[in-house]
Amino acid sequence: GSSAFEGCSSLTSITIPSGVTSIGEYTFSGCSSLTSITIPSSVTSIGDYAFNNCSSLTDVYYGGDINDWVSISFSNTSANPLCYAENLYLHGDTTTPVTEINIDTATSIGAYSLYSYEKLTKVTIGDQVTSIGNYAFYGCSNLTTVTFGENSQLTSIGDRAFFSCRSLTSITIPENVTSIGNRAFNNCT
Repeated sequence: GSSAFEGCSSLTSITIPSGVTSIGEYTFSGCSSLTSITIPSSVTSIGDYAFNNCSSLTDVYYGGDINDWVSISFSNTSANPLCYAENLYLHGDTTTPVTEINIDTATSIGAYSLYSYEKLTKVTIGDQVTSIGNYAFYGCSNLTTVTFGENSQLTSIGDRAFFSCRSLTSITIPENVTSIGNRAFNNCT
């Protein structure tokens, strides 16, 4: 629930039990010693500022795959633990952080879903994805390649979706795209 562990400055790691579906607002806010968190694939939403000021967070272990991760409803930047964490691990892998992803079953890429995840270098977006949410890849500074499926159904790219993706040198936008949000590719130097 909301603020459940807020300000627990000595908490270093936590494993959220399977079956939990949401993490409330401010749940881990101010947990300045938190270095790792394990999130089950049952989590579908994370509230405002859930990980605010978790400045020591380095590792996020997620029980599902990337298609599940991009489907989580993150309410803002500090709702996503990747705002601070250096590493995202999927499917119980504890040794190899994600650097390349293939989104092949999700129908949309949610807002803030990979916000500031600097380890990401390559993204393949399947045909069934119809939208990329606001700030979805914001600050993924090492992202060099974004590839869309041959029969892409993508119609919209949200505000600041690829903002500050400084290593991205080219992208071919699918022909079905009718909307590109404000500053979607701003600061892609």
